[in-house]
Amino acid sequence: MPESVPDRVEITDRLHVVVDLLDTKDWPGLAATLTDDVVAYGRAGPVDVVARVRSHLDVCGATQHLLGNIRVDVDVDGDGARTRSYFRAFHVGLGERADATYECLGEYRDEWRRGPSGWLLAGRVIDVRAEIGDRGVIASLS
Repeated sequence: MPESVPDRVEITDRLHVVVDLLDTKDWPGLAATLTDDVVAYGRAGPVDVVARVRSHLDVCGATQHLLGNIRVDVDVDGDGARTRSYFRAFHVGLGERADATYECLGEYRDEWRRGPSGWLLAGRVIDVRAEIGDRGVIASLS
């Protein structure tokens, strides 16, 4: 099946949905965007992947994940794809760290698989290229 513009648009939209779910801390929504065998954030399976994300984002306040330079490569059979996208993620402290911020930028390298409900995230590798601020903003005090 040849690559289609609609696939590229749908995958790009799904990528934006994923970062929106991170920023709104919609954990059931995030889990619904993942394949059953997802490997992301150094974890495997939707339950462990979401738990890993929560371990960083539940301990901070507001976040904003911005994306750019999105490249989409759909497999010839049309059922798999890869994206590479730049990100810039800003995190505001919470509680004892309310006056602190942490920001990082880098690249997401994602694997996608077409599912019955659309494109699902099957894998994510994060390449953080720069950081500024207090990394403790995204780490539990305990």
